Amino acid sequence: MAVYAIGDIQGCYDDLQRLLQRIDFDDRRDQLWFAGDLVNRGPKSLQTLRFVQALGPAALTVLGNHDLHLLAAFNGNRKRLKEDGLKAILKAKDSDELCGWLQSQPLLHRDRQLGFCLIHAGLPPQWDIDLACQCAREVEAVLQGREAKAYFQDMYGNEPRQWKAGLRGMERYRFITNCLTRMRYCDFRGRLALKEKGKPGSQRIGYYPWFKMPDRRTRQQRIVFGHWSTLGYLNQHNVWAIDSGCLWGGHLTALRLDGEAPEPIFQPCPGILKPKGK
Repeated sequence: MAVYAIGDIQGCYDDLQRLLQRIDFDDRRDQLWFAGDLVNRGPKSLQTLRFVQALGPAALTVLGNHDLHLLAAFNGNRKRLKEDGLKAILKAKDSDELCGWLQSQPLLHRDRQLGFCLIHAGLPPQWDIDLACQCAREVEAVLQGREAKAYFQDMYGNEPRQWKAGLRGMERYRFITNCLTRMRYCDFRGRLALKEKGKPGSQRIGYYPWFKMPDRRTRQQRIVFGHWSTLGYLNQHNVWAIDSGCLWGGHLTALRLDGEAPEPIFQPCPGILKPKGK
């Protein structure tokens, strides 16, 4: 059995199919790990969501910020809904089934046998891997419980910026969510800089990529993540970044995880959108 982690698809269904042909994926023997952001911006979010959901146990996905954006709209918070691709999902006859399935997916996946952890965005330096798993489970329980609609009403926002064990309620849930689905940069105290989205070197002084924090307590854990298209594919500090900008005309990356060393496979993508400034 081959296990592949795949970077952000964001509705680029045709590129995904070309990549799966290239790696000779067979859902009877292989497994796909999706790093979140299955939907949004690309032309075929509905088809992508249907395809991944239909794979059953041959696929798992962690939730990304764009997936949560869809789920917020599904749960009644449509104040920030602009994307036609998401509206197509919400209007589909199988919308309840698809969004219900998506809402049941985890924020973090840890495979002790393979020795890898899959997240969408980042982890603050104060968390070890056990605390990261605990925090992810806390928010997942909310998403799958009676508090889900209230959570989505208050999900958006950049505060609080720093982890404290005593955080409670929505402040705690929002911080956890922002780390796992939006984080790129932080300072040495672990304060998030969520407005910083460019490649390393473009950020304000005093902020650094989350995975470069020297006292990061997850440095011994192998972590695969997406979210950061301006970073591109990267392997350093025991992390593998696999959002290589498919949506923007880069590549869709599959990272094979079951061999002696992770092996990336890159599928060139024509691109749907143009990065700002180009």
